[in-house]
Amino acid sequence: MKIIPLSEGAFTIDKTKVFIPFNKEKDDLQQRAIGSLLVEVQPFCIITKKDILLIDTGLGFSNKDAVLQLHQNLIDNGINPHDVTKVLLSHLHKDHSGGISKEDNIPAQRFLSFPQATYYINKDEFAYAMEKGNPSYAVRELEKLGSADNVIFTTGNGIIDDYITYEVTGAHSPFHQVFWIEEEGEKIFFGGDVAPQLQQMKNRFIAKYDFDGKKSMELRRQWWEQGQKEHWTFLFYHDIKTPTIAL
Repeated sequence: MKIIPLSEGAFTIDKTKVFIPFNKEKDDLQQRAIGSLLVEVQPFCIITKKDILLIDTGLGFSNKDAVLQLHQNLIDNGINPHDVTKVLLSHLHKDHSGGISKEDNIPAQRFLSFPQATYYINKDEFAYAMEKGNPSYAVRELEKLGSADNVIFTTGNGIIDDYITYEVTGAHSPFHQVFWIEEEGEKIFFGGDVAPQLQQMKNRFIAKYDFDGKKSMELRRQWWEQGQKEHWTFLFYHDIKTPTIAL
Protein backbone atom coordinates (compact mmCIF):
# COMPACT_ATOMS: atom_id res chain seq x y z
CA MET A 1 0.00 0.00 0.00
CA LYS A 2 1.13 3.54 -0.68
CA ILE A 3 0.57 6.23 1.98
CA ILE A 4 0.46 9.90 0.97
CA PRO A 5 0.17 12.54 3.72
CA LEU A 6 -1.86 15.53 2.47
CA SER A 7 -0.78 18.25 4.86
CA GLU A 8 -2.77 21.49 4.83
CA GLY A 9 -0.18 23.14 7.08
CA ALA A 10 0.42 23.93 10.73
CA PHE A 11 -2.11 25.83 12.84
CA THR A 12 -2.67 26.98 16.38
CA ILE A 13 -6.02 26.53 18.05
CA ASP A 14 -7.32 27.67 21.43
CA LYS A 15 -10.66 27.55 23.22
CA THR A 16 -12.26 29.64 20.44
CA LYS A 17 -11.88 26.62 18.07
CA VAL A 18 -10.48 28.94 15.38
CA PHE A 19 -7.58 27.50 13.38
CA ILE A 20 -4.90 30.16 12.80
CA PRO A 21 -2.09 29.38 10.29
CA PHE A 22 1.33 29.01 11.89
CA ASN A 23 4.64 29.43 10.07
CA LYS A 24 7.00 26.99 11.78
CA GLU A 25 10.03 28.95 10.55
CA LYS A 26 8.95 32.42 11.66
CA ASP A 27 6.08 32.36 14.18
CA ASP A 28 6.45 32.11 17.95
CA LEU A 29 3.96 29.90 19.80
CA GLN A 30 4.45 31.99 22.94
CA GLN A 31 2.93 34.96 21.13
CA ARG A 32 -0.35 33.10 20.61
CA ALA A 33 -3.22 32.99 23.12
CA ILE A 34 -2.57 31.14 26.37
CA GLY A 35 -3.38 27.48 25.99
CA SER A 36 -2.95 27.43 22.20
CA LEU A 37 -2.13 24.04 20.73
CA LEU A 38 0.19 23.69 17.74
CA VAL A 39 -1.08 21.05 15.32
CA GLU A 40 -0.69 19.84 11.76
CA VAL A 41 -3.88 19.27 9.79
CA GLN A 42 -3.15 16.24 7.68
CA PRO A 43 -5.59 14.00 5.82
CA PHE A 44 -4.15 10.87 4.22
CA CYS A 45 -4.51 9.18 0.86
CA ILE A 46 -3.86 5.44 0.77
CA ILE A 47 -3.58 3.61 -2.52
CA THR A 48 -4.46 -0.07 -2.30
CA LYS A 49 -5.08 -2.72 -4.94
CA LYS A 50 -8.82 -2.07 -4.66
CA ASP A 51 -9.16 1.63 -3.91
CA ILE A 52 -7.84 5.12 -3.66
CA LEU A 53 -8.80 5.91 -0.08
CA LEU A 54 -9.05 9.32 1.56
CA ILE A 55 -9.03 9.44 5.36
CA ASP A 56 -10.65 12.58 6.77
CA THR A 57 -10.94 15.76 4.73
CA GLY A 58 -9.10 18.61 6.45
CA LEU A 59 -10.29 22.15 7.01
CA GLY A 60 -11.81 22.70 3.58
CA PHE A 61 -9.71 25.76 2.73
CA SER A 62 -9.18 26.78 -0.90
CA ASN A 63 -5.99 28.14 -2.47
CA LYS A 64 -5.55 31.46 -4.27
CA ASP A 65 -6.94 29.90 -7.45
CA ALA A 66 -10.15 28.90 -5.64
CA VAL A 67 -9.20 25.20 -5.82
CA LEU A 68 -9.98 23.15 -2.74
CA GLN A 69 -6.62 22.66 -1.02
CA LEU A 70 -7.34 18.99 -0.53
CA HIS A 71 -7.95 18.59 -4.27
CA GLN A 72 -4.73 20.46 -5.06
CA ASN A 73 -2.74 18.26 -2.68
CA LEU A 74 -4.05 15.17 -4.46
CA ILE A 75 -3.31 16.65 -7.88
CA ASP A 76 0.23 17.54 -6.77
CA ASN A 77 0.68 13.85 -5.97
CA GLY A 78 -0.57 12.72 -9.37
CA ILE A 79 -4.08 11.78 -8.23
CA ASN A 80 -7.26 13.04 -9.86
CA PRO A 81 -9.73 13.83 -7.04
CA HIS A 82 -12.46 12.18 -9.09
CA ASP A 83 -10.54 8.90 -8.84
CA VAL A 84 -10.93 8.70 -5.04
CA THR A 85 -13.17 5.71 -4.39
CA LYS A 86 -13.77 5.82 -0.63
CA VAL A 87 -13.74 8.62 1.96
CA LEU A 88 -13.35 7.30 5.51
CA LEU A 89 -14.34 9.75 8.24
CA SER A 90 -13.22 9.32 11.85
CA HIS A 91 -15.50 12.09 13.14
CA LEU A 92 -16.95 15.39 12.01
CA HIS A 93 -15.10 18.10 13.93
CA LYS A 94 -14.50 20.88 11.43
CA ASP A 95 -10.76 20.28 11.06
CA HIS A 96 -11.50 16.71 9.93
CA SER A 97 -14.57 17.34 7.80
CA GLY A 98 -14.19 20.75 6.16
CA GLY A 99 -13.38 19.23 2.78
CA ILE A 100 -16.44 16.96 2.70
CA SER A 101 -18.32 19.42 0.51
CA LYS A 102 -17.56 22.54 -1.46
CA GLU A 103 -19.46 25.56 -2.67
CA ASP A 104 -20.11 25.96 -6.37
CA ASN A 105 -20.22 29.25 -8.27
CA ILE A 106 -23.77 29.65 -7.02
CA PRO A 107 -23.27 30.41 -3.30
CA ALA A 108 -26.53 28.78 -2.27
CA GLN A 109 -25.44 25.36 -3.54
CA ARG A 110 -22.96 22.89 -2.06
CA PHE A 111 -21.76 19.59 -3.51
CA LEU A 112 -19.80 16.70 -2.12
CA SER A 113 -16.14 17.22 -2.97
CA PHE A 114 -15.65 13.62 -4.07
CA PRO A 115 -18.80 12.76 -6.04
CA GLN A 116 -17.43 9.46 -7.38
CA ALA A 117 -16.46 8.17 -3.93
CA THR A 118 -18.46 6.43 -1.24
CA TYR A 119 -18.37 8.27 2.08
CA TYR A 120 -18.37 6.30 5.35
CA ILE A 121 -19.37 8.01 8.61
CA ASN A 122 -20.92 6.80 11.83
CA LYS A 123 -24.68 7.45 11.87
CA ASP A 124 -24.73 8.71 15.46
CA GLU A 125 -21.74 10.98 14.88
CA PHE A 126 -23.62 12.67 12.03
CA ALA A 127 -26.76 13.14 14.15
CA TYR A 128 -24.70 14.49 17.05
CA ALA A 129 -22.82 16.94 14.80
CA MET A 130 -26.02 18.28 13.27
CA GLU A 131 -27.50 18.78 16.73
CA LYS A 132 -24.45 20.40 18.36
CA GLY A 133 -23.29 22.67 15.53
CA ASN A 134 -20.76 25.45 16.14
CA PRO A 135 -18.06 25.94 17.23
CA SER A 136 -16.84 22.35 16.80
CA TYR A 137 -19.07 21.32 13.88
CA ALA A 138 -19.73 23.26 10.66
CA VAL A 139 -23.29 22.16 9.90
CA ARG A 140 -23.46 23.83 6.48
CA GLU A 141 -20.52 21.78 5.22
CA LEU A 142 -22.00 18.57 6.64
CA GLU A 143 -25.68 18.69 5.80
CA LYS A 144 -25.16 17.40 2.24
CA LEU A 145 -24.20 14.05 3.77
CA GLY A 146 -27.78 13.57 4.89
CA SER A 147 -29.24 13.55 1.37
CA ALA A 148 -26.48 12.13 -0.83
CA ASP A 149 -26.77 8.69 -2.40
CA ASN A 150 -23.07 7.91 -2.04
CA VAL A 151 -22.98 8.08 1.77
CA ILE A 152 -23.02 4.98 3.96
CA PHE A 153 -23.91 5.57 7.61
CA THR A 154 -22.17 2.95 9.70
CA THR A 155 -23.35 1.71 13.11
CA GLY A 156 -21.13 0.05 15.66
CA ASN A 157 -18.08 -1.87 14.46
CA GLY A 158 -17.69 -3.58 11.11
CA ILE A 159 -15.69 -4.36 7.98
CA ILE A 160 -15.74 -2.69 4.56
CA ASP A 161 -14.93 -4.82 1.50
CA ASP A 162 -13.19 -7.47 3.60
CA TYR A 163 -10.08 -5.39 4.31
CA ILE A 164 -11.03 -2.15 6.10
CA THR A 165 -12.07 -2.54 9.74
CA TYR A 166 -13.80 0.27 11.63
CA GLU A 167 -14.46 0.49 15.34
CA VAL A 168 -16.40 3.05 17.37
CA THR A 169 -14.17 4.25 20.20
CA GLY A 170 -15.85 7.41 21.45
CA ALA A 171 -13.25 8.97 23.75
CA HIS A 172 -12.42 12.09 21.70
CA SER A 173 -16.02 12.69 20.62
CA PRO A 174 -18.99 10.52 21.60
CA PHE A 175 -19.08 8.52 18.35
CA HIS A 176 -15.51 8.82 17.07
CA GLN A 177 -14.33 5.83 15.01
CA VAL A 178 -10.93 4.46 13.97
CA PHE A 179 -9.78 2.35 11.00
CA TRP A 180 -7.44 -0.53 10.22
CA ILE A 181 -6.55 -1.19 6.58
CA GLU A 182 -4.98 -4.57 5.85
CA GLU A 183 -3.50 -5.83 2.60
CA GLU A 184 -0.91 -8.52 1.89
CA GLY A 185 0.24 -8.74 5.50
CA GLU A 186 0.55 -4.96 5.98
CA LYS A 187 -1.66 -3.22 8.54
CA ILE A 188 -2.21 0.54 8.60
CA PHE A 189 -3.92 2.12 11.60
CA PHE A 190 -5.61 5.52 11.73
CA GLY A 191 -6.66 6.57 15.22
CA GLY A 192 -8.05 9.99 14.33
CA ASP A 193 -8.06 12.33 17.30
CA VAL A 194 -7.86 9.58 19.89
CA ALA A 195 -4.33 8.93 18.58
CA PRO A 196 -3.37 12.20 16.86
CA GLN A 197 0.37 12.47 17.62
CA LEU A 198 3.28 10.11 18.15
CA GLN A 199 4.30 11.64 21.48
CA GLN A 200 0.86 10.98 22.95
CA MET A 201 1.27 7.27 22.21
CA LYS A 202 4.35 7.10 24.42
CA ASN A 203 3.10 9.08 27.43
CA ARG A 204 0.17 8.74 29.80
CA PHE A 205 -1.47 11.97 28.69
CA ILE A 206 -5.05 13.02 29.41
CA ALA A 207 -6.33 15.77 27.10
CA LYS A 208 -8.85 18.24 28.48
CA TYR A 209 -10.37 18.65 25.02
CA ASP A 210 -11.40 14.97 24.81
CA PHE A 211 -14.92 13.80 25.56
CA ASP A 212 -13.36 11.09 27.77
CA GLY A 213 -9.66 11.82 28.22
CA LYS A 214 -8.95 8.81 30.42
CA LYS A 215 -10.43 6.43 27.85
CA SER A 216 -8.37 8.07 25.10
CA MET A 217 -5.20 7.57 27.15
CA GLU A 218 -5.97 3.89 27.76
CA LEU A 219 -6.81 3.25 24.11
CA ARG A 220 -3.53 4.82 23.01
CA ARG A 221 -1.61 2.58 25.39
CA GLN A 222 -3.49 -0.49 24.15
CA TRP A 223 -2.97 0.35 20.47
CA TRP A 224 0.71 1.20 20.89
CA GLU A 225 1.44 -2.11 22.59
CA GLN A 226 -0.56 -4.09 20.05
CA GLY A 227 0.92 -2.14 17.14
CA GLN A 228 4.45 -2.94 18.26
CA LYS A 229 3.65 -6.65 18.48
CA GLU A 230 1.86 -6.77 15.12
CA HIS A 231 4.05 -4.22 13.29
CA TRP A 232 1.37 -1.68 12.42
CA THR A 233 1.98 1.50 10.48
CA PHE A 234 0.45 4.41 12.43
CA LEU A 235 -0.93 7.55 10.77
CA PHE A 236 -0.94 10.75 12.87
CA TYR A 237 -3.32 13.47 11.71
CA HIS A 238 -2.05 16.26 13.97
CA ASP A 239 1.67 15.50 14.28
CA ILE A 240 3.96 18.37 13.29
CA LYS A 241 7.03 16.16 12.72
CA THR A 242 5.90 12.55 12.25
CA PRO A 243 2.94 11.90 9.93
CA THR A 244 3.59 8.14 9.84
CA ILE A 245 5.65 5.54 11.65
CA ALA A 246 6.04 1.85 10.83
CA LEU A 247 6.74 -0.45 13.77
